[in-house]
Amino acid sequence: MAADPHSQQGPKGSPPADTREEGRAGRRTAGWWRRKSLRFRLTAVAAAVLGAALALSAYVMIGVLGRSLLATIDDSLYQRARDVVSLTDAERLPDELTSPDGILVQVIDGAGRITHATTGTDRLVPLLNPGERAAVIREDRARFLDGAPYGIPHMLRARVLSADRGLTVVVARPFSEVQASLTTAGHVLLVGTPLLLMLLAGAGWVIVGRTLRPIAALRRGAEDITDTARSRRLPVPEAHDEVHSLAVTLNDMLARLEKADARQRALVSDAAHELRSPLASIRLQLEVALGHPHGQDWQETAEGVLEDTMRLARLAEDLLALARLDERGGALGRREPVELDELVSQTVERYGGTVTMEIGDGPIVIAGDALDLGRVLVNLVDNALRHTHAPVAVALRVEGADAVLSVTDDGPGIPEPDRERVFDRFTRLDSARSRDEGGAGLGLAIVRETVNAHGGAVHLEDASPGLRAVVRLPLS
Repeated sequence: MAADPHSQQGPKGSPPADTREEGRAGRRTAGWWRRKSLRFRLTAVAAAVLGAALALSAYVMIGVLGRSLLATIDDSLYQRARDVVSLTDAERLPDELTSPDGILVQVIDGAGRITHATTGTDRLVPLLNPGERAAVIREDRARFLDGAPYGIPHMLRARVLSADRGLTVVVARPFSEVQASLTTAGHVLLVGTPLLLMLLAGAGWVIVGRTLRPIAALRRGAEDITDTARSRRLPVPEAHDEVHSLAVTLNDMLARLEKADARQRALVSDAAHELRSPLASIRLQLEVALGHPHGQDWQETAEGVLEDTMRLARLAEDLLALARLDERGGALGRREPVELDELVSQTVERYGGTVTMEIGDGPIVIAGDALDLGRVLVNLVDNALRHTHAPVAVALRVEGADAVLSVTDDGPGIPEPDRERVFDRFTRLDSARSRDEGGAGLGLAIVRETVNAHGGAVHLEDASPGLRAVVRLPLS
């Protein structure tokens, strides 16, 4: 029964079984390679490339050496043949030819007889027959000749030149010396190349190990950094190389993480401190009310609890806003065209007569998040209303490529040394801390981080009297 040609295939559309096996074998090999250390892989790759380069170099060297020796033999044959031709043409060729350099010489007349020959050379049978002699003369180059038929156990290199009076000069030289030289060179390379490769691979292993030593120091330094030793830094190597740059970058990252961690811990600590006061107030009011239910004014208790609850709600909203800003890493949640003049008008209208407004002509459009910008204005106005006696003045105008928003009050103001400090989280001046409605000290922090995310800037300045908050935002 004939075998089914499709018996080795899998389900319809799937590759053959042998192809799948090859794929799995390739994945196993790749996985084995990836599991090896970086030092092993670098050394192995370098050794493989070096081995290929040495093998190619040995091959090229043997080829070049062979061609060089062959060219030397051909030159010596040609020179010897020219000398004999010169003597023959001058009829000064001696009866007995000597061969101090081992070159065999035969002088053959037009009838094919050998008239002169070096000692030890056959005087009856020419090294080349007439057709071969004519071919060598026509090619004008030497050729190989088997010396066995002439009692010479070597390959010969022969050259033929024509002389006067129909004479032909044949010169030949054993090729055994060249073969011996090439064989010796091949043996030396065959033994020396692997030894050199092993030596260089060992040197590469040591060099790679020394190169990776700073990385091992970085790893050990990273292992020493724990929750209780966050301020430690990774060792920086002395050499200004890529590892040095990596160590500096990682240390900068650790510094940023440490700063963020300290900031987060401070935020949690301050938030817990701010939450403690309203929670304690609510608990105290409820305990008093429950301890003296008949003499308690429940309307007053409810109003007090509601006030503290509103404080908790505002604090929770501010903390949520800061958490969103931190999560985005200083970037905007969304970027869209915002008509800042309309946003300011709508926000100010909600305050009634407690806030006045002055807006420049024409639409003022910026790119940003309308909700975040609205919170900026609300925080500035609420902060001004806590300290002012006259209505708060809100102004919006265009200066160059920026939209400038200012909020002015006539309150006691802030001393100049404290005007930057009030933008820190949970920072309140003593005068604000003495007021129950002073807030948690997060409003201005939210303002600065939101304005920075929009590519703008905010600062406080003296309004004589009072204080002016100035926000600059780039126009779209």
